[in-house]
Amino acid sequence: MSTSENLQDFYTVHAKSKDPDIPGSTGPGHFNIYRRSDFKCKDYMAAHRRDFYKISLIKGTGRLYYADRGIEVNANALLFSNPVVPYAWEATSSQQEGYFCVFKEDFVMNDRGVRGLAGSPLFQLGSDPVFFLQKDQQVYLSSIFEKMLEEIRSDYVHKYDLLKNYVHLVIHEAMKLQPNNQYFHHGGNASERITHFFIEALELQFPIDSNEHRLEKRSPADFAELLSVHVNHLNRAVKEITGKTTGELISQRIVQEAQALLKHTHWNIAEISYCLGFNEPSYFSNFFKKHTGVAPGSARN
Repeated sequence: MSTSENLQDFYTVHAKSKDPDIPGSTGPGHFNIYRRSDFKCKDYMAAHRRDFYKISLIKGTGRLYYADRGIEVNANALLFSNPVVPYAWEATSSQQEGYFCVFKEDFVMNDRGVRGLAGSPLFQLGSDPVFFLQKDQQVYLSSIFEKMLEEIRSDYVHKYDLLKNYVHLVIHEAMKLQPNNQYFHHGGNASERITHFFIEALELQFPIDSNEHRLEKRSPADFAELLSVHVNHLNRAVKEITGKTTGELISQRIVQEAQALLKHTHWNIAEISYCLGFNEPSYFSNFFKKHTGVAPGSARN
């Protein structure tokens, strides 16, 4: 099972050299801007979640894959991706040029700690993330990315404020455009792909290593929303591939984590109950006993 790809993984795996001639600043929110030619964009990028936001200006063609749908990128395009929705990229042309910028959650916070860019419709679940560009639009947006490349190398003390403004400008230009909605559905491997994404998203919530952490996704509907598929579609795919229902796999994983917490921590039952998303310790105790045949206290002893 693959894990979420972080920025260091991304640089290590996809940069053409270990020390590419690209800006390497790690400013607020780890914002960076690159040319796509400095990365292996011709290669297939496997489907998994990333822990960063990414805006790409793509000059070249390829296919973008989500859980149960894909997009044929057959012209210059602007692409928005977020840390929530897994995707894969398959290049279909030898020319893979353009730009992309990456940034983390801190970069999209304002001075009051309120989310900024992440609240944009372009980064929300269910949004259409691809915008095809006319020649003049591509030229104008390329000039913005070039300004970002120039600015990140500068010594200007407020350059990250300026870079954030450039990113806002790119977003507003995209919001003026009509998103692409010409999706195609995957072939016979669609159920496998959806199930893979579901299991990966489920696993990414574990292990729980703090009694202040609370499980966020506990129902099939939660994961269906995450993957932008109907819950019935998710249930059918998971049942087809694993022979178990989505709910059974979620419960099985929660029980597994509960057993680990009972064995390896000194947290009391109420703390474990809270971490696993139960509103009352009694609900957790009933759930645990239903699936294991013993009460949590007995399992710990």
